[in-house]
Amino acid sequence: MNLRDIKKDIEYVLGAFIEDCSVVAAVNEKVPEEKIAGLMEEAVELYNSLRDKVNARPEGSAKAHFTSLRKEILEKTDALYTRLSEAVSAPAEEKKPARKAAPRKKKEAAEAPAPAAE
Repeated sequence: MNLRDIKKDIEYVLGAFIEDCSVVAAVNEKVPEEKIAGLMEEAVELYNSLRDKVNARPEGSAKAHFTSLRKEILEKTDALYTRLSEAVSAPAEEKKPARKAAPRKKKEAAEAPAPAAE
């Protein structure tokens, strides 16, 4: 583990989350844009916070510092994804349309004439 790799991990993971938020906002009109925008702002704040922590020189072991940062990246991003999932599924649960009964099929075999024997 080195400084360059951890910076790339932060960039990739949080960039992917922001991209996923953009896709959800573009595709799913039922999700309020305020929720998506709030999650994206939190992701940007997390990005800035993690970059500041990476650039701060650790007093102890650099390996232990980077390991704890990677764990923090995954935990906090997972929490953001959980909240994004909740935002996507919440409107669907609130506004479920009433299901219509499927039309019944008539028994065509009973009504059809029997084939003629030759």
